[in-house]
Amino acid sequence: MSDEKTKLEERLRQLAAGAVAGPSHQRRPYPKVLPKYRNPKNLSETWAGRGKQPRWLRAQLRSGKKLHDFLIK
Repeated sequence: MSDEKTKLEERLRQLAAGAVAGPSHQRRPYPKVLPKYRNPKNLSETWAGRGKQPRWLRAQLRSGKKLHDFLIK
């Protein structure tokens, strides 16, 4: 019984030390996403097609242009 108690106490110490240090795993590495769309009025403004559409693109789409018009070749 005392051997089992010693093993359990050691395991509890290890678990407590791991909880203080935080999780040991890291985020999965994601590849860099290249931009697909570019603002013709300001070439430094680009969008990869992920997440919310930028304001410049929404404004252009409201004015009647198509998403295809902004593709980077």
